[in-house]
Amino acid sequence: GLPAPLYHPLSTELSRIAMHLITVVAAATCATRRLTGPGAGTCADEQDALALLQLRGTSERSGVASELEEGMGAMMSVGLYKQNAHTKQPHKTAYFGRVSVGTPPQSFSVVFDTGSGNLVLPSTDCDSTACQIHRRYNPLKSSSAVDIDADGTPVDAGADRDQITITFGTGEITGVLLQDRVCVGSLCTSGRFISATEESDAPFASFSFDGVLGLALTQMAQSPEFSFMQRIAEQKVLRKPQFAVFLSDDERESEITFGGAKTGKFLGEMVWAQVSRPSGYWQVEISDMAIENKVVPGLCKNCQVAVDTGTSELAGPSAVMQELQKRVNVKEDCSNLHELPQLGFVLNGQILNLDPVDYVDKEDGPPASCSNAFMTLDVPPPNGPLFVFGDPFLRKFYTVYDSAERRVGFAVAKHEGMTQEKAQTMLVALSDKWTE
Repeated sequence: GLPAPLYHPLSTELSRIAMHLITVVAAATCATRRLTGPGAGTCADEQDALALLQLRGTSERSGVASELEEGMGAMMSVGLYKQNAHTKQPHKTAYFGRVSVGTPPQSFSVVFDTGSGNLVLPSTDCDSTACQIHRRYNPLKSSSAVDIDADGTPVDAGADRDQITITFGTGEITGVLLQDRVCVGSLCTSGRFISATEESDAPFASFSFDGVLGLALTQMAQSPEFSFMQRIAEQKVLRKPQFAVFLSDDERESEITFGGAKTGKFLGEMVWAQVSRPSGYWQVEISDMAIENKVVPGLCKNCQVAVDTGTSELAGPSAVMQELQKRVNVKEDCSNLHELPQLGFVLNGQILNLDPVDYVDKEDGPPASCSNAFMTLDVPPPNGPLFVFGDPFLRKFYTVYDSAERRVGFAVAKHEGMTQEKAQTMLVALSDKWTE
C-alpha cells in the first residue's frame, strides 16, 4: 500500500483543501446572482474567467499554447484567470483555469493545486446548493464514463458502490469515484476522480471555481490512477515530466506549463531543492531565515516549506512568527512600511527574498492599517516546523515541479518592469559574512 504521511489519508488531505481554499475566495454575492439574479444559473465572475481564456485562445488555442519539437516531446501552457476576493486584504486571490472531462467534453474551472492529489468535481447527482451554483459533471452524458469502486473495479449501473465522506472543520463533502477521459488543453488521459454527491454550503458555496485538480506528488492521490501528472508522465508525451507555474497580478499573463520551464518567464539561474519528506507535498527544507540578507541563526533552522499553488496566503510556525514580529516590527498604523526589510529563506546556498509588499497586509482605511500577512501554522516534526508558500511567494518566484527527480526549482519571475538588477536582490548568493 501507499505510505501514510501526515496529510494522508484522503479525508485529511481533502479537509486541508477545503480549509485552505475557503481563505482564497469569498464569492457569496456571485453565488446569489447565479440563483436569483439576471442570468440565473451563471456566475458573472466565472463568465469573465472563461471569456478571458477564450480571448487568450484567439491566438493560443482557447487559452492553450502548445509547442512540439520532433523527438523532444511537447510543452503546453494553459492560461490562468486571477480572481481577487471581496476583501480589503491584497493577498486573498485565486488562480484557476479549465479542464474538460468526458466524451464529448464537459468543461470546468479548477484550481491547479500542488497541495492536493486528486481531481474533485461536483456531480449532477448533487442537489446541494453548493453544487447547484457550479458546473456539474454528468456521467450520463459521457460515453467514456465508468463508475468504479475505490480499488478501480467497475460497478454495474444501480449497484451498491463505494462512497467517500470527507469531514473538516466547517463542513463536509460526500462523493463517488469514476473513471473518464480528463483533458487539460491537448493533454488527455483516462483517469480516476471524485465526483461530489453532497456538499455543505460552507465553504463550497463560496467558491467561484467548480473544483480542484490536484498536482501534488503521487503519494497524496487516492492511488496513482487518480494522479493526473502521473498518468500523463506514463504516456511519455511531455518533453520533461515537469510542470511550471507563473503567477502574475496581470491576469492575462498567469499560466501553468506542462513539459518543462519556459526560459522567457524567469531571470537568472534556477535554484533546485530536493523534496525533503514523503508526505506527497512539494515540500523542501530551508537551512534558516534571513532579514535584509543577514542570516538569523536558529530562527527557523531546517524548517520545512510546502509550495502550495492552491493557497492564497503565507503561513508559518507561531513561534517563528512571534520572533519575526519582534525583529521586523510591522507597525499597525503603517508608519514604518517603507522602512521594513526584506525577509529571506535560505535554500541551497541562496537567499530567496520577499519584499514588505509580499509579507504585509495593508488596508487603506481610513485609517490605514498594516499587519504581518503570515498566518500561523504549527505542524509537528518530522513534517514540521512548516511554512506554506502560497500566492504572494509564487508571484515573486517562478516555480518548476519535477516529478521524476522529486525536486522543486525556484527562479525570479520575469514580470514587466523586473530588471536583472532587481532580480539579483531577490535571489542572493549566501555569504559567510551575512550572518547576524
